[in-house]
Amino acid sequence: MKKLLLVILLAVLPILSFAKGPDCDSWPMNMSEGWLQNAGIVDIINLDESKTKITLLASEKKAKGLYTQIYHFIFYDKIGNSYEIITNNDASYEECSMTGVDIYLISKSVSNK
Repeated sequence: MKKLLLVILLAVLPILSFAKGPDCDSWPMNMSEGWLQNAGIVDIINLDESKTKITLLASEKKAKGLYTQIYHFIFYDKIGNSYEIITNNDASYEECSMTGVDIYLISKSVSNK
């Protein structure tokens, strides 16, 4: 019984020690929207922000409260096209824009409506 308790404790402790990091999706999202417009892919005014899907893929703590964060965004425009983007940037609890944002367009789906 003691061994089972020890195994369960050792399995649960690493899960409890993970730091979530700051909630900083707005900075990479805004930079991605601007990048989509500047690249001539879609105008920001044509995006339907209510349908935007945001997923934090990774948040790794670096030195002194700095976190590297990887986000996955799916933007939708008003006619049904979608744009999938992965971003990478550093953030802290004090400032979401500690570095610039690396933006990667991984998919563009065009609606046939």
